[in-house]
Amino acid sequence: MALVSACAAHAQVKIDRIDPVDWFAGMKNPSLQLMVYGSGIATAEVATDYPGATIDSIVRPDSPDYLFVYLDLRNARPGTMTLTFADKGRKSKVEYRLKEREMSGQQRIGFSNADVLYMLMPDRFANGNTKNDQIKGMNAYRTDRSQPSLRHGGDIEGIRSHLDYFNQLGVTALWFTPVLENNSPDRDGFSTYHGYATTDYYKVDPRFGTNEEYRRLIAEAHQKGLKVVMDMIFNHCGLEHPWVKNMPTKDWFNQPDYENHYLQTSYKLTPVLDPYASEVDLRETVDGWFVPTMPDLNQRNPHVMTYLIQNSIWWIETAGIDGIRMDTYPYADRRGMAAWMARLNDEYPNFNTVGETWVTEAAYTSAWQGSTAHDGKADRKQDDSHLKTVMDFAFFERINAAKNEETDGWWNGFNRVYNGLVYDYLYDRPADVMAFIENHDTDRFLGNGNDVHALKQALALLLTMNRTPQLYYGTEVLMNGTKEVTDGNVRKDFAGGFPGDSRNAFTAEGRTADENAMFDWLSKLLHWRKGNTVVTQGRQTQFIPHHGVYVLARRHEGKTVLTILNGTGKPAELDVNRYREVIGKHTTATDVITRQAVKIDRNITLSPRQTLILEF
Repeated sequence: MALVSACAAHAQVKIDRIDPVDWFAGMKNPSLQLMVYGSGIATAEVATDYPGATIDSIVRPDSPDYLFVYLDLRNARPGTMTLTFADKGRKSKVEYRLKEREMSGQQRIGFSNADVLYMLMPDRFANGNTKNDQIKGMNAYRTDRSQPSLRHGGDIEGIRSHLDYFNQLGVTALWFTPVLENNSPDRDGFSTYHGYATTDYYKVDPRFGTNEEYRRLIAEAHQKGLKVVMDMIFNHCGLEHPWVKNMPTKDWFNQPDYENHYLQTSYKLTPVLDPYASEVDLRETVDGWFVPTMPDLNQRNPHVMTYLIQNSIWWIETAGIDGIRMDTYPYADRRGMAAWMARLNDEYPNFNTVGETWVTEAAYTSAWQGSTAHDGKADRKQDDSHLKTVMDFAFFERINAAKNEETDGWWNGFNRVYNGLVYDYLYDRPADVMAFIENHDTDRFLGNGNDVHALKQALALLLTMNRTPQLYYGTEVLMNGTKEVTDGNVRKDFAGGFPGDSRNAFTAEGRTADENAMFDWLSKLLHWRKGNTVVTQGRQTQFIPHHGVYVLARRHEGKTVLTILNGTGKPAELDVNRYREVIGKHTTATDVITRQAVKIDRNITLSPRQTLILEF
């Protein structure tokens, strides 16, 4: 579908589309790349007489059907620019809109450790519009909720209709898996319901809704005090993207001759930072395809990287997103991604991006958290990533091991968490590390069970430690599942979100007694955390687990929060004298969940696997 309007009644130069579909005046970086699509367009000359806009360069790539036009817009004001394309006596004029920005880049405030992100999959959360379940003209697919790897019909309207639910729960930010078009056919019982195989970077998948519906959802979320984080993928696109059949340049993809010389990524991320890495190991990691249906984009190609950078800016400006979660971060070219982050940080200094950095060692993850100019460490790291937030797979691994162990005097149970946090000195900003106990790519924390005691202990740590916490949808109502058969079993439908559901877990009436107990416990903790500067700004002190009990303290402006976890399956006693340095002369504290008074001038008896959060 052409996204530009032809001004000439008898246009002869074929122009099908221009990306970005429109742009914004007044950006700090005045350069704009236009990627022009059209049969034979590469030989055309381009001109404009729009005030304040000049054409810097025209790049004619390998394919005759693409043209890159680079404009300088430093003095251009909002309005409609006319671009003239001329080729061999033929001439076409197209209108291109320069919009006024809704606010300056500095006014866009991203998520922070004061937020709690709630991660969900649109296809599996709620179906608010059954009319978009089947869209004519798209590659063959089926909507079938009985099949865990096919589409189930969840959409943007389904999310929008449950915004009050998020407020009731107490989260402050929403992270959806990608919403952009994934026009891939079903293959062998699998679909791209997950959204990670993009086929159009400027269009919401019509099975989820429209660009305008996405923008409306974000606007209404903002009205209810909720931020929205957009999931993006720069490492790869979908096999059905038009670029695959007609590559703009010969090196648009890594391993472009995939049909004859396919290279699979090793999924081993260590070579990216390994000072002793072999060329073959590094090449397999960053140049190999993620899966055969997801072509690996070449971020070393400046036109590719500029396209991707502009796309992220376009969504910030167009939809008003409050953050970005970047998928498969270390698989992409490190320097290309650093250039992207430097550009975003310059334009949006208060915005935030979190990168998926799936290695379970803090030494690795910390190397991806970029330094910032204000902390005086900008030259500390070679090849600064400029990435503000990274994902804490180290905590994820340790808390999931600890749940199955007795906390002993050395290594097991909560010793794993303690021994992980001691390496926080590697991070410039530990608070800007995103911690989680599960997500869409892992087994559910509960596995195939229902150990509520372990879940409460993990959530108590997650929500009081020096981190940016992320929850996974349905944990609050005890959703479980493992990946041993298919990823779809950790991505089940939220009960009540779909027509015909036998019960509605969005309501207290539709939840079981156990689900309501878990929901109420977590909701109290989340609402207590909102605006709580002791948890978000306080100094953290942790104590080596003692007699099976792990204690973590946060202190700020004379106030203290203690998270106390009995890591054993038997009763334990908290020796308050051991923690006198954080308790001081206080004799009474308040239980955050029950709001009851607790005496802290004497030892506290803890039941097996008890979680206790106190404030004083």
